Amino acid sequence: MTVTYRLFIAVELPTDVVDALGGIQSDLKRVMPSRVVRWTRPEGIHLTLKFLGDVASDRVDDLQKGLLDAVSGHEPFSLDIEGLGGFPNPKRPRVIWVGVIGDTHRLAALQNGVEKAIAPLGFPAEDRPFTPHLTLGRIQNHASRDDIARAGQIVEERDLGRIARWRVGSISLIRSQLKPDGAVYTQLIDAKLES
Repeated sequence: MTVTYRLFIAVELPTDVVDALGGIQSDLKRVMPSRVVRWTRPEGIHLTLKFLGDVASDRVDDLQKGLLDAVSGHEPFSLDIEGLGGFPNPKRPRVIWVGVIGDTHRLAALQNGVEKAIAPLGFPAEDRPFTPHLTLGRIQNHASRDDIARAGQIVEERDLGRIARWRVGSISLIRSQLKPDGAVYTQLIDAKLES
């Protein structure tokens, strides 16, 4: 029987950025309607470049080669976290996120490099454009229209300004194991950008 892993490729965040995001979540929890948002654990927040889904564990070596190809020619760069938003729109959000700004053209080039390197391995490129963000939480399915509208109002009214900056020096292949108390993430591969 083949063992499968739930995998994705992401930029991992340094501890100070994770702590800043945890602080934002704490502030939002105080003003959001109770039990409306399922908050992402701060240590589980990452900048996803490509979700792969369930993948046979024996494909990890191929993915490692793909990641090394993807980072080739890319130097480290800086990103900032700024602003609060919601998908599909801030007025009636299903996902609450903070924005990513800074060297986003370099981030987009890196993400495109990941798509190109991974597509030949059987992971087709996304049809929708890449929108860099960090997910803070998701609106629960049982939330009422009024609660969703109130959450949207809070998202629209909050001016977080610039929150944190970090240097992107690598991308990771991460395994996600879904557990009753939340996902557990394990880094399988760390592909360094060229200095």
